[in-house]
Amino acid sequence: MNIVELVKSAGVVGAGGAGFPTHIKLDCKAAVVIANGAECEPLLRVDQTLMQVHADRIVSGMEAAMTAVGAKLGVIATKSHYHEAVQTLKRAIGDKKHTRLHLMKSYYPAGDEKSLIYDITERVVPSGKLPLDVNCVVVNVATLSNIADAMEGKPVTDKFVTIGGDVAKPVTLCVPIGAPIKPLLKLAGFEGSDQDYALIIGGPCMGHLEENWNAPVTKTTGGILVFKRSHPLIVQQTMPLERQAKLAQAVCCQCSQCTQLCPRNALGLNVQPHKVMRAAAMGDAKLIGDVNGLLACSSCGLCTNYACNFGLQPSAMMTEFKTKLLNAGVRPKPEERIVTDSALSLKRVPTSRLIARMGLSEYDVPAPLSHEQIQTKRVMIPLLMHAGKPAEPAVTVGDTVNRGDLIGTIPEKALGAAVHASISGTVVKIARGCIEIKA
Repeated sequence: MNIVELVKSAGVVGAGGAGFPTHIKLDCKAAVVIANGAECEPLLRVDQTLMQVHADRIVSGMEAAMTAVGAKLGVIATKSHYHEAVQTLKRAIGDKKHTRLHLMKSYYPAGDEKSLIYDITERVVPSGKLPLDVNCVVVNVATLSNIADAMEGKPVTDKFVTIGGDVAKPVTLCVPIGAPIKPLLKLAGFEGSDQDYALIIGGPCMGHLEENWNAPVTKTTGGILVFKRSHPLIVQQTMPLERQAKLAQAVCCQCSQCTQLCPRNALGLNVQPHKVMRAAAMGDAKLIGDVNGLLACSSCGLCTNYACNFGLQPSAMMTEFKTKLLNAGVRPKPEERIVTDSALSLKRVPTSRLIARMGLSEYDVPAPLSHEQIQTKRVMIPLLMHAGKPAEPAVTVGDTVNRGDLIGTIPEKALGAAVHASISGTVVKIARGCIEIKA
């Protein structure tokens, strides 16, 4: 079985959050494989921890990925101040001639795929295009570790997750996929209730609110953050879109600070949030400006969380307009010429300043890896933890399964990923897109 088939059989998907099936990504030819270890989101420690403890696995996964796509160069990109991770990666790389480190300063969003590619290759991926269009493949460092496992026949059954925010003991855990979130919070010393606190799955900038505290950990869960419902971040994320539009109408002065600091705009992709705010305020979609620019928005949230001095949410408006365009079948058009901003490097926002602006400084603390084996007697494993179609159940209620057994297969001729049992036990329910297993 070749590398792509092994990765496919193991159910490897983009662990950084996108969840794109990795076997599809590796089924190509490319000159460069880039490993994203920037850990873009504030407060999360997953990638940093993984690079510290599993550098050898990451480098092994990189070699496999390079072989699969025929790449002559592998670049592991991370932040220079991750001192321990940098040292372990250097040791793991050793004298390998075709793999190197790329060290970055701590700015947001350092892990943005298009920014990362530009930093390393000086090539800009146009709106609507893929890294492959500039001869690159980009994968998260956790994905590389999973690729290394796949080479040994080990499927994806666990996920490293940071539990942070307003908890007593922030921690990074290795969790069986499908384990409920709520018991994990206790391992971080959290004793509050969902009446007073809110959950964000992912990071504070691009994560989403989760009202179900027993929702399962998935292949893409990187962070579980807890904040008081009165925290400005939560108040902001729960504000109805209609109220945001009214605020834009009343307050937005078209200073264009959101556009001036937009990382994708600095790359030359013409992302202009201030025009979308104007369109929202005037109720006229014709004012959004360049459609290509709108569709190139990465939803990083920098315009909302840092650039706007009035507490408005350009990123939410961008997402709303972008979703409507995509649902209407609008797609980017080929760009004739892309010119990067000559001041690009000067417009990069230090992550520490972003954290302070968001009122998160007190939560920016270590979340060390716990070596405690997380035990759970029941898991709810979603059949859709990836881009594409849900997996089809390969088991029935009453079946006995072992950890690592295949329980969900890719639908025929569809984009998808295989799903495996994360604990040994009995299948007790298949409903609502999940397979429930009880030990």
